[in-house]
Amino acid sequence: MMKKAPREDPTEDLKVSPPKEYAAGIPGVRHALEYSFEQTTVKRSLLTLLNLNQVKGIDCPGCAWPDPDHRHKNEYCENGAKHVNDEATSRRVTRAFFAEHPVADLDDKSDYWLNQQGRLTEPMVKRPGATHYEPIDWDDAFAMIASELNGLASPDEAMFYVSGRLNNEAAFLLQLFSRAFGTNNLPDCSNMCHESSGFGLGETLGVGKGSVQLEDIYNSDLVFVVGQNPGTNHPRMLSALERTKKNGGRVIAVNTLPEAGLMRFKNPQQPSGVIGNGIQIADQFLKIRPGGDLALFKMLNKLVLEADDLDRDYIATFTTGFEEFAAQGTDITWEQAIEATGLTRAEIEAVHEQVLASKSVIVCWAMGLTQHKHGVPTIREIVNFLMLRGNIGKPGAGVCPVRGHSNVQGDRTMGIWEQMPDRFLDALGTEFGFEPPREHGVDSVGGVRAMRDGKARVFVGVAGNFVRAMSDSAVTEAALRRCSLTVQISTKLNRSHTVTGETALILPTLGRSDKDIQAGREQYVTVEDSMSSVHRTHGKLPPASKHLLSEVSIIARLARRTLGENPAIPWAEFETDNDRIRDRIARVVPGFQDFNERIQKPGGFTLPNPVNEGVYPTPSGKAVFSLNTLAWLETPPGHLILQSLRSHDQWNTIPYALNDRYRGIHNARHVLMVNPDDIAELGFADGDQVDIVSVWEDGSERRVSDFTLVGYPASRGSAASYYPETNVLVPLDSVATGSNTPTSKGVLVRLEPAAAEGSA
Repeated sequence: MMKKAPREDPTEDLKVSPPKEYAAGIPGVRHALEYSFEQTTVKRSLLTLLNLNQVKGIDCPGCAWPDPDHRHKNEYCENGAKHVNDEATSRRVTRAFFAEHPVADLDDKSDYWLNQQGRLTEPMVKRPGATHYEPIDWDDAFAMIASELNGLASPDEAMFYVSGRLNNEAAFLLQLFSRAFGTNNLPDCSNMCHESSGFGLGETLGVGKGSVQLEDIYNSDLVFVVGQNPGTNHPRMLSALERTKKNGGRVIAVNTLPEAGLMRFKNPQQPSGVIGNGIQIADQFLKIRPGGDLALFKMLNKLVLEADDLDRDYIATFTTGFEEFAAQGTDITWEQAIEATGLTRAEIEAVHEQVLASKSVIVCWAMGLTQHKHGVPTIREIVNFLMLRGNIGKPGAGVCPVRGHSNVQGDRTMGIWEQMPDRFLDALGTEFGFEPPREHGVDSVGGVRAMRDGKARVFVGVAGNFVRAMSDSAVTEAALRRCSLTVQISTKLNRSHTVTGETALILPTLGRSDKDIQAGREQYVTVEDSMSSVHRTHGKLPPASKHLLSEVSIIARLARRTLGENPAIPWAEFETDNDRIRDRIARVVPGFQDFNERIQKPGGFTLPNPVNEGVYPTPSGKAVFSLNTLAWLETPPGHLILQSLRSHDQWNTIPYALNDRYRGIHNARHVLMVNPDDIAELGFADGDQVDIVSVWEDGSERRVSDFTLVGYPASRGSAASYYPETNVLVPLDSVATGSNTPTSKGVLVRLEPAAAEGSA
């Protein structure tokens, strides 16, 4: 049964209700099923849902939260259910659709409308000067790309962008192809989100990813959830925090906005979540000023030092730099801490008391920390905080950056990074008989600069929506339009298909939920979750079209056509047998020995983290206490600090509906949430139409128009709105120091009455 897609964009008609005080419960189940049944049949929906996050089932493409050892039959959340059935939709985008819609017409449509049209069904090309996409067969598409790549003056004129939806096997092949072609231009979505985590952890612990497992979350005395919204972005985390609370642990939430899931969770798989009140998650909720987290942890570290309640054995044995850190550790005053955080002294002292009463502490965080100018030093200061009392490398303790994309960690492990270390490149070159390029490539920000400046001419995007994920929307779009060729390997239509180079290709691929049959044998792929566990994912549905290829097949065929036959890199064998790829991964990537054998274990296996063995692969061989200069974004009178975020009915750049029901926003996305006292102080009223103007140190300004002010219990001096609509406010060059991550959570803005219709 084919589900009809909407013919027109929905009209925004804002309705506001009080923010919810709990997450999930029966409403979460109802909304998940409503969306699923709207997209496809009841039978297909139930097939995907009953296989979601199960052993030999479909790994949820929605987020990277790990699977528990003991799983429910319904081991998914509301947003995971919506996401997998958004992919499993019965709607189809055919050649007739592209004949009906010129590219310019599609470019006027919303992200919501484009996504709702359904699954792509065959390769399409927009030729130079053409107004429409038209069909192209696979061989001609690969020949076109190969000709363009081989005609470049340098391999560095090409870039290969990867989203975290890509599986390990395809990611390994893509980085192998890129490096065999001659470039390290491998930007990925991590550049825009958790790059600050990788840099901060790499500099201090020597390992750029988290150190905790689910059992640590369950059994921790104290878990910080900082700059993170589990109720929307990774709801199954709430089930883990529920166990923390039931085991006697405590949770401190640090956020600029009250978030329903962090206040109370009604687990729909528990009686108390259906007929009872659920469970309170946060024992203390700190409504912090945007970017004040560095000051908070510096103040906590000062208090711990003054209390002299330290793990001196851990410090002496496993760390370096403590004396210098301790000497600097008192360089923050209460006046600075209060101004930077917007918190009271009593609130911070209450946190300090809980820290001293806890034998094990975990700090979890997401983009509320990483997407600030001082994101890297904030994460380094968190490491200082944990090391002071030995909360690294022991049960119930550690660092926990929570990834929001299903395999973003795995892609990086497989080599999708423009700065892979020499030891990885050495192993890759030895295995496949070539010398990989050593010069670092471009990241996402550098890639836009390269396209803008004419230094990159070919853009290949795999499993993502680069044009809407990046900051500085106008510059990003103009940069892509300068390319001679843009290629998008995708499951569904998105904005990146409407912002094209001179020639543009859409290559449709199998989704996570689709079966992949090669040489008469069903294939599976693997992913790595936020806690470094690697496991299988098996598609269960017939492919959306007979013309689709897997991402593995697309990359292998493209590489073979571009590079020619090479016995050392058997692309044809890789295309038909994923086991062959995993055998090579086992010989190149640390921790993957006996990959094909170990992945057969139910639940897969966990990659080793040397930090948990007391081994720190830093230059000194020890964990590093760092010196971090106090910084926060100061707000001149009449200004606010804007952070962009996603709504509850949204996955990454794509809204599934124009609602954000936990925050009480319905039927609109062009809204700006501001504390009512700030609205009044700025001379506006709830419901006013405003333009948002971002203000930058170089004197430049950016503007978005006609946003509705909504009074919301946010921290004073802050504002929040949705991305990608507000990406235009963040200049390309406004990035976190060290990591180059766009500063989407720290945008200084002023508000102006909305310009009259028709004005410039």
